[in-house]
Amino acid sequence: MRLIDRIPTPRFIVWDITYACPLRCTHCYSESGRRPSRQLDADGLNRVADALIVTRPTAIVISGGEPLVVRELFTVAERMISAGVEVILYTSGWSFVPAMVPSITRLFSRVIVSVDGATAEVHDRIRGRAGSFERAMRTLTHLARAIGELRRRDEWAPQVGIDFVVTRSNFGQLREFCAAVLPRFPELFSVSFGAVIPTGLASRLSYADHELLEDDQAALLSGGQLAAELQAIAPTAIALSTSDNRRFQLHPHLLAGGMDIPPLQVEPDGRVRAMPIYEGTVGSLLEEPLAVLWARAIERWSDPFVVEALTPATTMARWADATRRIDLQFGSALDRARIGRRPAHSPT
Repeated sequence: MRLIDRIPTPRFIVWDITYACPLRCTHCYSESGRRPSRQLDADGLNRVADALIVTRPTAIVISGGEPLVVRELFTVAERMISAGVEVILYTSGWSFVPAMVPSITRLFSRVIVSVDGATAEVHDRIRGRAGSFERAMRTLTHLARAIGELRRRDEWAPQVGIDFVVTRSNFGQLREFCAAVLPRFPELFSVSFGAVIPTGLASRLSYADHELLEDDQAALLSGGQLAAELQAIAPTAIALSTSDNRRFQLHPHLLAGGMDIPPLQVEPDGRVRAMPIYEGTVGSLLEEPLAVLWARAIERWSDPFVVEALTPATTMARWADATRRIDLQFGSALDRARIGRRPAHSPT
């Protein structure tokens, strides 16, 4: 059976609603904060939202960049929720202010806060800005407090989770994170430890050499033993998961084996990526229906160049090499120019 027949529409959609961001993460997948925001005006945002909800996806994830800097964020989320679509928010917490709590807890089914270290020293270095760890902690504190109050009133409340991007330099902090950070937030629902994906700035050769996980580390994240060890340390109420994030690779062998399909990725201006972690788009939602773009995207997955690049990508280093090749092959002239300007990663 063809993939388009098995999956005629995307089940999950990630909309990077803006490339504006106050942080400068060393591994940033979208290079946010270092490039034009490409954020649409209110009318454009509504048009993209309407184009996304037509296919009734299971959920739409709003990410970025930093979504909380988008003035129209809550209006757009309300539009999608009114159409019966679940909306999930990813945030670093930097731009959070307490006045946002009522809107956040009313609109989003899940709120995921990015935290990449058990200490401010490690997290802030990865996130590229001093104070980012404390802001993430403050955001989680306010959300946990609000959710606790909603539950005490027997009212509906969203799930709050943490997304932890695992690199070589924070791999040794996973146990400390479970023991010292997670107990601070009794209303926390989940924590996900996912290997850093070699895309965007994390695909640079200089980054791959120093921060992509060693293959044995990635294997630990994909197996069950480390997850069980961490779960035993973490509060029992928190759902904990680990992953090597290989499902985002779209490896030909995994596709043939019936792997879970990763989400469709939409760029801030409404353009749709052919493959969620690789450069190269297949058109704009402002010009063509999502179903047409989805079919075009799926065709890219079996493109001979893609298959040839990804087939030998059995290690993290080879995956990064495949990403660089695919990005240069299918990225636009502007994409290739941006790739050429990427500074070398400087480990500290």
